[in-house]
Amino acid sequence: MISYEDVLDARDRVAGVARHTPLEYSFAFSDMTGADVHLKLENFQRTGAFKIRGAINRIATLSDEAKEAGVVTASAGNHAQGVALAATRAGVDSKIVMPEHAPVSKVKATERYGGEAILHGQDYSDAQTEAHRIERAEGRTYVHAFDDEMVMAGQGTIGLEIVEDCPEVETVIVPIGGGGLISGIATAVKASDPDVRVIGVQAEGASSAAESLRKGEIYERESVETIADGIATRRIGDRTFEVIRDRVDEVVTVDDESIAIALTYLLEREKALAEGAGAISLAALLSGAIEYEEGEVIVPALCGGNIDLNMLTTVVMRGLVATGRYLRFRTILKDQPGALVELGQIIADLRANITAFHHDRTSRDVAMNDARVELEVETRGPDHVDELLSSLRDQGYEVEIVNGYQMSV
Repeated sequence: MISYEDVLDARDRVAGVARHTPLEYSFAFSDMTGADVHLKLENFQRTGAFKIRGAINRIATLSDEAKEAGVVTASAGNHAQGVALAATRAGVDSKIVMPEHAPVSKVKATERYGGEAILHGQDYSDAQTEAHRIERAEGRTYVHAFDDEMVMAGQGTIGLEIVEDCPEVETVIVPIGGGGLISGIATAVKASDPDVRVIGVQAEGASSAAESLRKGEIYERESVETIADGIATRRIGDRTFEVIRDRVDEVVTVDDESIAIALTYLLEREKALAEGAGAISLAALLSGAIEYEEGEVIVPALCGGNIDLNMLTTVVMRGLVATGRYLRFRTILKDQPGALVELGQIIADLRANITAFHHDRTSRDVAMNDARVELEVETRGPDHVDELLSSLRDQGYEVEIVNGYQMSV
C-alpha cells in the first residue's frame, strides 16, 4: 500500500514541473455554508488538472529500457494531457487512448503536449482495453490513470500542500473517479494529522466507490452517466480501494444538478472555472451531502478546469435553471392585437427580462382564435420565479413550465 514516504519522495520529482497551486479562502462560500471554506485551486495546475503530478512521478521512476520503449495509457482527458506532457519532457514517446466522445478541447490539448491521441470506445473502460492491447503489441509501459502507487503518490503531493498552506484544516473533500487522487491525498493528510477528515465525493451516475464500500468489495457499474466526465469510471482500482477503505472517512454522492449549481457559483462568485469533476467537491458542501460544524475549516479540492465549451454552456444553463435564474414557459393568448404586449407588461412590471419568445398560431391543438407563446425569461432567483408564475396564474394565464425552477407551492 502507498506510504507517506512515497508521497514525500514524489514531491521532489514533481517539483519544477507541477505547480504548487493556490489555496484561497472563499468569503462567498464561507458565508453561504457557515463553514470556513478554503478552495484548493488545482484547476490552475499545468494542463489544467492534477493529473500531471502522478504522470511525472510514474514516468520518472521508469527504467531506461522502459523509457526507450515508450508509454501508453487510457484517459477521459486530464490524465491524457498529464502523461503527454510528462512523457514529452522526459523524452519518452506516448500514445493515449481516449473515448470517442472525449471533449475536443482535451483531445487537441493532448496532441499539443506531444502525445498521440487515439479515439476508441464509448467510455474509459473501452479505451483502457484498447490501451492494454497496444501495451502488449508494442511492449510499452502502461501508465494507469489511478491504480498505480507511483501515480497515487504524485497526486498525494496535493495533500502535502493543503496541510502546509492550511495547517488548521479539519476536513478535506476530494473527488473520486478511479480513486488515485483521494488515495494520495488521504495518505498525505492522515500522516500529517489523523484527526483531519478526508471525505470522497462521486457523481450519482458513477458511484462505484460508494457502492464498493457498502458491499465490502469492488463494485463495477454497467455504465456511467454524469456531466463530470473526468470521474466517469465504472469502477475504482484494486489498489485504490484498499487505501480508500483504510484512510478515507466517508464517501458521498451528489447529482448532476448539484454539480451544475456549484460550477455556476464558482464562475459567478469566485471567477474560477472548473470542470464538472473539479466542481463536485464544492457541490458536496453546498448541497448538504456532508455534515460539518459551524466554522469548521473545510478544503474542497477543485481538481481540474478542463471543460469543453459546449459542455460549459449546457452546465451553466442547468445551473441557472436550478437556481431560479432562467425560466422558459408556454401559455395561450387570444390571437388579437395587444395580447402579447399585455403579457409582456406583466413580466416587465415584475422586473423579469424576456430574452426570447416564439409565437405559434398554427398548431392543431390550439383553438382558431388563440395563439401559443413560448418565452425565455431571466429571473433573479426562486422567490422571483414563484412571484412571476403566481402573478400570471392569478391573472388567468395557464402556464406550462418548459425549463426552469419549479414552484415550491
